[in-house]
Amino acid sequence: MIAFPDDEILEGSIPSNKLKLVQAWMEIHRDELMADWDLAAKGEQPYKVDPLR
Repeated sequence: MIAFPDDEILEGSIPSNKLKLVQAWMEIHRDELMADWDLAAKGEQPYKVDPLR
């Protein structure tokens, strides 16, 4: 499990090369993820975010 927005690994492990991909994806989609976080906090349905390609 990776925390957002600070990208800290909270549980488990992930190889460093995969972590870098996830962190890059999170950076690219940071605004969308923050908007979804706000929606979820209000009990609303978050939007889908494009997967890593």
